Amino acid sequence: MNSSFLRGALLAALLLGAAAAEAQNRLPPRRTGSAAPRPRVAAANGVGLKDGLMMQKSRVVLTELGISNPLVTTKKLINGTTISPTGVVTARDSSKVQMGEGDMVSLTGRVTSRATIVEADSLLKIKTFDLKYPGKRKKMEKEAEEKAKAKAKRDKEKEKVKAKRK
Repeated sequence: MNSSFLRGALLAALLLGAAAAEAQNRLPPRRTGSAAPRPRVAAANGVGLKDGLMMQKSRVVLTELGISNPLVTTKKLINGTTISPTGVVTARDSSKVQMGEGDMVSLTGRVTSRATIVEADSLLKIKTFDLKYPGKRKKMEKEAEEKAKAKAKRDKEKEKVKAKRK
């Protein structure tokens, strides 16, 4: 009885060992007809660029599909707006606007100035800060007001001392 039990256990161990060895094989290589993922182009600093046109170093740079190139010829956008390589944006109604440094134009024709971009970024930073630290900004503003009042009081006292000396 012991020998039949040992034989059965040995047979089971061999079968399980073969199955485990089979499970550790590598996956088959990719089929040649399957689609490989497309490489993504990123900016030098690692931040992806939005598609559109931007005035950089006094020339217009066109970014499409993450690839940026300087604008060489006049570009006509979806809504009929045209942009010259010098940065003159001409709308369908013949109104013209000169792009400034940092200004952007989306591929749909929406013109955004650098000041608007900075304002939107600062508002987003304030909202993010308020969500992360609720009530802290108000507390900091209150402390700043108190410091300003204390400084004004010290300045008045200095003026009084100067007036007494005279």
